[in-house]
Amino acid sequence: MLALFCRNIWAFCFSFLIDYQSSMKLPIYAYGHPILRKETEEIDENYPDLAKLLDDMFETMYYSKGMGLAAPQIGRNIRIFLVDTEQLDTDDRDENSSEYIKEVFINPIIIEESGKRWEYEEGCLSIPDVRGKVARQPQVRIEYYDQNFELKDKVFDGITARVIQHEYDHLEGVLFIDLLKPLKKRFVQKHLEKIKKGKIRADYKLIFPR
Repeated sequence: MLALFCRNIWAFCFSFLIDYQSSMKLPIYAYGHPILRKETEEIDENYPDLAKLLDDMFETMYYSKGMGLAAPQIGRNIRIFLVDTEQLDTDDRDENSSEYIKEVFINPIIIEESGKRWEYEEGCLSIPDVRGKVARQPQVRIEYYDQNFELKDKVFDGITARVIQHEYDHLEGVLFIDLLKPLKKRFVQKHLEKIKKGKIRADYKLIFPR
């Protein structure tokens, strides 16, 4: 009886460990951390545990209620970001977007941005409780590798293009607050200082600069 009990306990613990290892919520690196301004590096298909990393990034993005996540935000200076605009409710969808996607972008290169700039309020998981209008062009052509390391060359528009541009900026060490109008930049400065000092909270784990 005791042996059966022990086997059941071991089976439960092993199952829990497998589930835990299958995906993991990663901490988000907060504004002021040097990793967010570092130059990112390209990777190849032999990058260690790439599939696990992508699963963890999706898990982290959904837990943090984001539509995109870039590798520098989880402490990796590599050229990867994720986008999922499929999760947008129908009422929140932009009529100017023809496509909503769930996609992995590896070693992306923006080939062209086009169209008349339009403003939209953006936020960032690395900069909690700060939002502001950013002007971007509504269409982007981007070359990238997907999660299977297949080369893609695609055009996206509307909100999907905006999320792609936002996450691509992360790979270049650019944050959306860099693109705010001067008055708005001054307005959010005090809150940015609080983030740098770790004096804010979020619904997800943050790593602050030391």
